[in-house]
Amino acid sequence: MTDHVFQPETLAIHAGQVPDRETGARALPIYQTTSFVFDSAEHAAPLFNLQTFGNVYSRLSNPTVAALEERVAALEGGRAAVAAASGMAAGAMALVALVGAGDPVGGAGAPLGR
Repeated sequence: MTDHVFQPETLAIHAGQVPDRETGARALPIYQTTSFVFDSAEHAAPLFNLQTFGNVYSRLSNPTVAALEERVAALEGGRAAVAAASGMAAGAMALVALVGAGDPVGGAGAPLGR
């Protein structure tokens, strides 16, 4: 069996999401929730410890954001993507990923509004 290469238009609509099993809906719902329900403390513990993938709290993970990240990764031909709530958050994530403890980080007063 060969892997099918989808056109960007198809990926933009379908990547990162499968039709809902219960309703058959194709469109991805927007999950406007802050928290999620757990079966037990034993179920929640590995999720909160980031040992198991799943939704814990919307600031950490959310099904809508996860679908966006998968879709962007598919469109860009990447393995994964990370969505940020703002440009400042994206810049901070990049900076934290690139520098280590004790590394000097330069900046200028004017761009920072001083």
